[in-house]
Amino acid sequence: MVPRFRGDNVWTPAFAGVTLQETFCKTFNKGSLMKAAFTMWKNSRMIILVAVCAAIYGAALIAFKTAIPLIPGITELRVGNIFPIAFGLLFGPAGAWGTAFGNFIGDLFGGTLGPGSIAGFVGNFLLGYLPYALWTQLFPWAHFTRDWQAGSWSHRLNYFLVTFLSGAACAVVISAFVDFLGIIPYAVLSKIITLNNTLAGWIGLILLVSVSKVTRDQFGLFWADVMEEEDIGKPLAGFLGAWLVAIASVAGLLGGLIPGFPASTVGWVCTAFILIGSFLL
Repeated sequence: MVPRFRGDNVWTPAFAGVTLQETFCKTFNKGSLMKAAFTMWKNSRMIILVAVCAAIYGAALIAFKTAIPLIPGITELRVGNIFPIAFGLLFGPAGAWGTAFGNFIGDLFGGTLGPGSIAGFVGNFLLGYLPYALWTQLFPWAHFTRDWQAGSWSHRLNYFLVTFLSGAACAVVISAFVDFLGIIPYAVLSKIITLNNTLAGWIGLILLVSVSKVTRDQFGLFWADVMEEEDIGKPLAGFLGAWLVAIASVAGLLGGLIPGFPASTVGWVCTAFILIGSFLL
């Protein structure tokens, strides 16, 4: 390998006539970082779906905010969490943003707005984002389609796994920040939120099965049909990102259980990998 001038005023190492710069550009141009989550804001129907998802989720959270508190002022038995996974799979990035804004609305009008709401916004965004982002990338050899196939057992198994990973990722991110604020220990909160998210999300399969066909075929609101393919883009490194999120989410739940590793440290390291993986999806 020797330095070679490629005529673009940049000296870069070249091998077999191809510079590292060209290789990087070709690789990067094949994928994008969370493209659909940002390009959706130029689509009026997706913006309306954000508002609808936020209103439904926020209202559900407010309605049960004080019904069964688990940690007063922090979290409760969240019946409304039957919605985020279904929103993510049906409405894609609109479901993700709607879940994030809906959680903020729930905190604002439910009396739990505080510094932890920042982490709640990010965590709940992931709760709606990861279902559709992981859906086709976690097991690419399975050739899952973006839309829900009600009669497919592989889709159902994928749903249960993706729901657990999305719920755990959300829990790790929120718990790391809340622990940093000195409010609730990471090891305790991460397990509670994961259990809350996962059980409600699994029950939410009933909702998804009930409305998926109507949403797609009658209303034409399935996110991949509403958005242009060029606006959706392809993941920069989908398989890598998916497994970074998966491993970090599971490892994050071990915080407090690994001798010699402070729970908060485990939480922040896993949060970093979850965010990196999410951007690669």
